[in-house]
Amino acid sequence: MQHVEKEIVEPVVLCDRKGKLNPAAIGYAKKPLIQCNLTGHFMRKKKWNYWCVYGDELMFSATISHLDYAAVCFVYIFEYETQRYFEKTITIPLGTAVKMSNNVYETVSFRSHDMTIQFRYQANATYIDVHIANFDNEVLDVKLQVEHPINDDSLNVTIPWDRQTFQFTAKHHTLPTTGYVKIGSRTFEFFADESFAVLDYGRGVWPRKATWNWGMASQRLGRRRIGLNFGGQWTDGTGMTENAVFVNGKMHKISEDVQFLYDRSNFMQRWTIETKFSNRVQLTFEPFFERVATTDVKLVKSEVHQLIGYYTGRVQLDNDTWLHIPQMLGCIEEHVAKW
Repeated sequence: MQHVEKEIVEPVVLCDRKGKLNPAAIGYAKKPLIQCNLTGHFMRKKKWNYWCVYGDELMFSATISHLDYAAVCFVYIFEYETQRYFEKTITIPLGTAVKMSNNVYETVSFRSHDMTIQFRYQANATYIDVHIANFDNEVLDVKLQVEHPINDDSLNVTIPWDRQTFQFTAKHHTLPTTGYVKIGSRTFEFFADESFAVLDYGRGVWPRKATWNWGMASQRLGRRRIGLNFGGQWTDGTGMTENAVFVNGKMHKISEDVQFLYDRSNFMQRWTIETKFSNRVQLTFEPFFERVATTDVKLVKSEVHQLIGYYTGRVQLDNDTWLHIPQMLGCIEEHVAKW
């Protein structure tokens, strides 16, 4: 069953004057046209900027988030060949020093004596600067330049649970990236023709308990830049999805819920993603590494199982042709939150 999803083509604010969801903001846009003017909803607002960059040898990720009663910032790296993985997280109660932007293309930064993260937007590029003095007993220095190709589509969608609980999410894929990640004496270089960033920008008012799946990948397959973005559980029944495929910057929107089939007793088993009512999405995911991130601090309890592995299968595009994926590096996750 296809949803009838409205495409937004003019700038619009996410909330009305009372802080409720603006009905005109329900839909999806190919550009970040929705301004996230969140107000009110004491202790219920959730905001984050999550970056994941796929390099040739290394995956790098950095996040600045604000959950209203705390700011949570984390950085992790994963080296494909050695499977070296390390993550550092800092939680700041109340987090008053962290100011989150209302728009996707704006600067966000965090600074403490343990960690500095900056996502600086300027002239169709985001500059990621990270410095951590003690990262797995070494110094971490990151300088990456992420291009936002001016003609590329991106997925920008408002998910409406009701007028009081809703989420705007922006998923921007296959963004060419240059620069380096330096850990101690080792330097990992990133080149635009083979290194691609994914942005997950979220602003919303969430229910107390939530569960979601997210599957994504951004790689070059042959001569084409391919991006995959699929979400499950949290969007079901809302009439909107975050499901899309990107081919050389063009988005093919999938207005149908997908289901993630996996073994919760062993996340390292094969996953399947498929559309619920058609055969448009037929993907499997074979993990080779599991990242587990847990938080349990009274008000906040969350558990993330993020798997790194390979997608195979096929997806039907808007023109009814098939995009065949022989093997594509990406991530998939289950996130259970009580926040």
